[in-house]
Amino acid sequence: MSSSPYAGALGRIKPHLTEFLGAETYPRLLGSHDLGEVAKILESGPYGPEILKAAVTLQGAPMIEAAVNATFAGRTLHAYNAGSFAGRPIVGLYLQRWDIENLSVILSGKARGKLVGTDEHRLVSWRERPAGVPAGSMTLDDLRGLIEQPTIEASMAYLVRFGYGPTLLPLGETFARTGDIFPLVQALEIDYYERLFARLRFFQGDEWVVREYLRVEVDHRNVLLLLKAKEAGLAAGDVAGRWIPGGSLAEASAPELLGAAEVTELVANLAARFPPISQGLDAYRATHTLAGFESSLRKERLRQATARMRAYPVSLAILMVFLLLAECERADLRRIVYGTLYGVAREEIAADLLGTT
Repeated sequence: MSSSPYAGALGRIKPHLTEFLGAETYPRLLGSHDLGEVAKILESGPYGPEILKAAVTLQGAPMIEAAVNATFAGRTLHAYNAGSFAGRPIVGLYLQRWDIENLSVILSGKARGKLVGTDEHRLVSWRERPAGVPAGSMTLDDLRGLIEQPTIEASMAYLVRFGYGPTLLPLGETFARTGDIFPLVQALEIDYYERLFARLRFFQGDEWVVREYLRVEVDHRNVLLLLKAKEAGLAAGDVAGRWIPGGSLAEASAPELLGAAEVTELVANLAARFPPISQGLDAYRATHTLAGFESSLRKERLRQATARMRAYPVSLAILMVFLLLAECERADLRRIVYGTLYGVAREEIAADLLGTT
């Protein structure tokens, strides 16, 4: 009998790994002529119950997105419940990234003067439980309460009760002056990673693969920050305060890297440490989009991480593999849904899919 606290988690997670969409489903989805066909294909699989539920009040892309988000949130809850006494707190804290995504949707909508309540399908939740709620954070009613706040300032005050006050309130004056919501979201993300790295300590020694994945994720986030700054013509000082700590790429390297003459030169300088980034150059030269860089980095990050984590099945890694596969499937389905909605060429959608790694 295994003495690992994760032996039970492996038994509870392994059967559910077969519930993800098979590789043969994606060509069918990509070949759909409209969202009705996409929904019909998804109905026959694990998304069927949530599509039927969402169809009562929604249709088209909002209906499918609500079903995809609900199915994803249900999977995150399963991963959390499958965790041991050691893994559950870490998984719960990891899942708080979906709290931040939900907060970003709401705060960004408010900053644009948009009635966010009409976009509740965009919130990542399942049966009234947001994906981040296992960590003891915000319920769907709490998010609805946030939606009802009349201003960003009122929203920041509302979030004090959920532990976000120390992070957001100091930025109130800056927002009042600039109207820029990005520093608020960025501050939430920085605080999230700091707390996650502090919690993720070695318990039985093989959690290093999870910590390494998060370190690489932070590096890639900072690389994209540099690319966005270069594309926008910003200086190194503009990056200060937006750098996420915890990766291997030091913030002190930003001034030198941003000294590149243009984005393509910056990419060439970064490619030695992050080779996949070069795969986005063709798309950038053609359209000046940075999406190709983000997609190539994320694909490689997922490929490497899932390969490493599968080598440690009786550990925290098995829960993370399940969560990464769920995140990957959600991201790909959203790309297909909105690509189909806006008439994006199938080849372009397919090239941007993360795959099931």
